[in-house]
Order: sequence, then C-alpha cells, then structure tokens
Amino acid sequence: MISVCMATYNGEKYIRSQLDSILHQLAPDDELVVSDDSSTDGTVGIIRDFTDQRIRLLENNTFYSPI
Repeated sequence: MISVCMATYNGEKYIRSQLDSILHQLAPDDELVVSDDSSTDGTVGIIRDFTDQRIRLLENNTFYSPI
C-alpha cells in the first residue's frame, strides 16, 4: 500500500485536476491523505465531491497568527 500526502490551502483552481492526476496513478489499495489548512474557498467542497474511497481528508480549522 502506498500513501500519498497532499497539503491544500485555497487551491480550488487546480485541486480537481491534481486529485484526478494522483488518483489515476494509485492502485486500488493505495490512499491519498489530503490535509487542508483552513481553506476559505471551495477547495474542501471539491475534495468532498470526489467519491473515491482512497481519499482521506483531514481539515485543520485552527487559525494561527504569530504575534
């Protein structure tokens, strides 16, 4: 089994083609772990629209602001 990790933030413009490309290269028992860093655009919605069981979405909803 192969695990591919992908970080996202406000990437709705390219996320669909990126996911299509990665998933096309994976075997049925591989996985794609996507870590989203509090996107404010449609990135998470696009990822959720994919029905591929190999996708694992981790959402980081914590905002960090250095002082």
